[in-house]
Amino acid sequence: MYPDKNYHWRIAGFYFFYYAFIGMFAPYWSLYLKSIHFDAVEIAVLLSVQPVMRMLAPNLWGWLADHSGRRLLVVKIAATLSAVCYLGVFFATSFWGMLLVLCLMSFFWSASMPLVEATTLSYLGKHSARYGRIRSWGSIGFIITVVGLGYAFDYIAIAWLLWAGLVCEVGILIFSRQLPHTETVAHHTDSQPVKQIVLQRSVLVLFGACFLMSVAHGPYYTFYSIYLVEHGYAKSAVGGLWALGVICEIAVFFIMPWLSNRYGYTRILLVSFACAVARFLMIGWCVDIISVLLIAQILHAATFGAYHAASVGLVHEFFKGRHQSKGQALFGSFTYGAGGMVGGLASGPIWQHYGATVLYSCSAAAALMGLLLMMWKLEMARAT
Repeated sequence: MYPDKNYHWRIAGFYFFYYAFIGMFAPYWSLYLKSIHFDAVEIAVLLSVQPVMRMLAPNLWGWLADHSGRRLLVVKIAATLSAVCYLGVFFATSFWGMLLVLCLMSFFWSASMPLVEATTLSYLGKHSARYGRIRSWGSIGFIITVVGLGYAFDYIAIAWLLWAGLVCEVGILIFSRQLPHTETVAHHTDSQPVKQIVLQRSVLVLFGACFLMSVAHGPYYTFYSIYLVEHGYAKSAVGGLWALGVICEIAVFFIMPWLSNRYGYTRILLVSFACAVARFLMIGWCVDIISVLLIAQILHAATFGAYHAASVGLVHEFFKGRHQSKGQALFGSFTYGAGGMVGGLASGPIWQHYGATVLYSCSAAAALMGLLLMMWKLEMARAT
């Protein structure tokens, strides 16, 4: 039986505001930091705070949720404290002050998504292939903020970005209290330590490849908007390019049930990694050719949309029962957290000393290594 659709809007609302916040933060926060006179290395460090906290915080919150059995209470607490800490951005103007505020806010902000992912997949049950259709509301939230703010900042000061972030935080807080309760289904792996699941070869390969994919995207999330503005693109055009990628991502989310049934998650990931290699080479070498940039953004459908849905689906298959929250938290920590941190921190010095072409070529190289790792796993599976 398909899950009660009356609860769809509750989960969809949380995704909408959570990714609307990312739509505010990822494209424009670097421009805001530059406007208050931070240099490239400082911007890289500050934008690496979220990946660092996504590496550290979800494990603690995931353990607390599974140990207490009160997953939704943990989400509510994290959303509340994130909103409170975010208020500090209105007062922080120094590097160390901004670093402290972002650390505190990100520690709580990053806690909720792995738990909501686990809640969504538990809610969908055997219909987990339909995850993308609910998750697509997050993409819609991202598009609205990235396009709306892009046009707005052609006419108003970038400092208004802070208020947009506050609206998103309040939305997250409201919908964290609307999420449906889901029962954790007992599984025969419940008695196993989670370490035993993580050390399986397939899990290690997945985590390693996805770590490299996050490394590859670090420079994109850190410097892509600055890169475009420095090459003469208006902020509205920057927002439009970000939005184009996410529109294509939504389309992929809606066809993921068909794709996953026909090709399987592993082959979808192989195509996603191959597209990432091509995409970052296009960005690095063809920034002045708008048609190539448009193609590169269309490839976001594969490098994030299909990639994210397939990787989350595989994690859900590997981690069952009481390990669901911990599994999603570990995956997010090691990939989006540690991988994003490495990619973000490395991007500052490379950008400053070698330029954008070298930086995005390094992104392509990281994606290529992830592709080779996934191909090796597939060959090993065929051999056995």
